[in-house]
Amino acid sequence: MIPVLSYRLMQAVLVALMVGVLTFILTHALPGDMAFRIAAGRYGYDYVNAAAAAAVGAELGLGLPAWQALGYWLWDLLRLDLGQSLVSGEAVVDELRHQLGHSLQLAVAAVGLSMLLGPPIGILAGLHPGGRIDRLTLLLATVLRALPQFVIGILLVMLLAVQLGWLPAAGHGTAAHTLLPALTLALGLAAVACRVSRNAMQDVAGSAFYAFGRTKGLSERRVFSRHGLRNVAVPVLAHQAMQLVYLIEGVVVVETLFAWPGIGHALVHAIVARDVPMIQGTALVLGLMFVLMNALVDLLCHRIDPRRREA
Repeated sequence: MIPVLSYRLMQAVLVALMVGVLTFILTHALPGDMAFRIAAGRYGYDYVNAAAAAAVGAELGLGLPAWQALGYWLWDLLRLDLGQSLVSGEAVVDELRHQLGHSLQLAVAAVGLSMLLGPPIGILAGLHPGGRIDRLTLLLATVLRALPQFVIGILLVMLLAVQLGWLPAAGHGTAAHTLLPALTLALGLAAVACRVSRNAMQDVAGSAFYAFGRTKGLSERRVFSRHGLRNVAVPVLAHQAMQLVYLIEGVVVVETLFAWPGIGHALVHAIVARDVPMIQGTALVLGLMFVLMNALVDLLCHRIDPRRREA
């Protein structure tokens, strides 16, 4: 596992550098007066004029050359300092620490729901390929994966919150508030997990070692638990790592849609206010989360599959 972890460490360093540079360039390329936007984020648009914007620009040193401002941020990053928010004045690390907890709560709930929904149905479809369940899950997976997350979220709000009144439409604080945004993220993840587990189960069920388990007189449950489950789990986990991009992208959309106070919601507000340190810090945390989650999946696959330990 040392080569794999070393690769992930180098990937994390490259992600930090690329995220910092790209977010800085893209933020400064946005139209509009940055000083005016920051002042509006501080005081509100109704209380901002040209003099207030000029004062904010002078206070924050927004007239510095771009290469110099980027160099300062990279130097602070080497010292593990993400700087301070240009709007609130609070340390970026402190704000992200509070917001990240809410985002992780939502992400864990979404992944848990997706694993409860997708793989069991996919395994059942893989045991009976070409059957009704197989065809139905193919249709549902195609539709769910094709729909944008905000469309799925709006449809769920209209059905479960507006029509049926079972769940609150937005907000946070209780398990009921968590369920609707988590389900919005989980459906897209479950759609892919369902088809991956279906294909993996079909391949395993048609293999020689699976047939040999039946020949030994083992029941279908014993054959599946001994020879099927672990072999199906490896490709499902590996493919879930590829879907983490979908999860990270979805956090930004879903948190904004449901007014969830997480890191994605904060990123949208930071972009509107041109809060460069918050944008860079938030994007950096999201990128490093992707690398960390992939490393954890590598460890799980290494643990489940003995062939990887022997390689």
